[in-house]
Amino acid sequence: MPQFSHHRYPSQALFAFLLFLVSRGVSGATFTFVNKCDYTVWPGILGTPEIGATGFELTKGSSRSFQAPTGWSGRFWGRTGCQFDASGNGTCATADCGSGKVSCNGAGASPPATLAEFTLGTGSMDYYDVSLVDGYNLPMTVVASGGAGPGPPPGCGADLTRRCPSELRVEGGGACQSACGAFGKAEYCCNGAFSNPSTCKPSVYSQIFKSACPKAYSYAYDDATSTFTCSGADYTITFCTSSPSLKSSTDSSPMGTDSGSSVEQSELASTSWLADMATATATATGGATQTRPYGTSKVSLWMVVVFIVSLLVD
Repeated sequence: MPQFSHHRYPSQALFAFLLFLVSRGVSGATFTFVNKCDYTVWPGILGTPEIGATGFELTKGSSRSFQAPTGWSGRFWGRTGCQFDASGNGTCATADCGSGKVSCNGAGASPPATLAEFTLGTGSMDYYDVSLVDGYNLPMTVVASGGAGPGPPPGCGADLTRRCPSELRVEGGGACQSACGAFGKAEYCCNGAFSNPSTCKPSVYSQIFKSACPKAYSYAYDDATSTFTCSGADYTITFCTSSPSLKSSTDSSPMGTDSGSSVEQSELASTSWLADMATATATATGGATQTRPYGTSKVSLWMVVVFIVSLLVD
């Protein structure tokens, strides 16, 4: 073996390692949608740039994945009770995007809708959350995998239609409005004189949501326990999670459920509240675009693999 060969190993390993970093930065993250509901869900996607679909059908027990580039920002939700013809024209009972088609084509969800919101970093962190600020229409959780820093998954696995106060309940019982959506008052919507975290406080209604789903946004300034970060991860968005569905398995779409007893609602409304939630300063979407580093666990593994391969190629 030539005497200079030992100088070549580090350079080969470094080149391969840098190539991996570049390719990982370009690839962004994979979003996988999983339907564990006992009925079909029609996910909607709103984001920039478009990642291959703006709406699609996801039957019971099925999954589908999409690749998003670094820097992507947007939201996902699940539509229920949809009726589409052979040409893909139709509407949905909850979270309809108003396009009249399976594809939402740049339109967002009509409240009430459970939302998963993401901003993929360009060199540092991803920011993501599950939001009930626009109300609730079905259970949803987000799980990060393969990255650095993911904690307990955010989301709302509870069936809030069973706990929804009568004044927030949508006719038919298939969804629960936010207080802002139901009443339109500034103190609930966090606008006007209430457009900052000092004046917009959690309400009795947002506390009902927070008690049932402590890792989901319950109102606009509920950042302290509702915004999550991770780097170098892929994400699984699951509808209905692993919780048993409370809707009939014989139905092809969700049906209305009991809004819950007044005793249960009273207990939820009286749950204690963390004072620092009202003083958070970030926005409800998880804040400004950030950059994220590559996941340290992935990088360490690849450094070892690339170095070993470089030793063997000579």
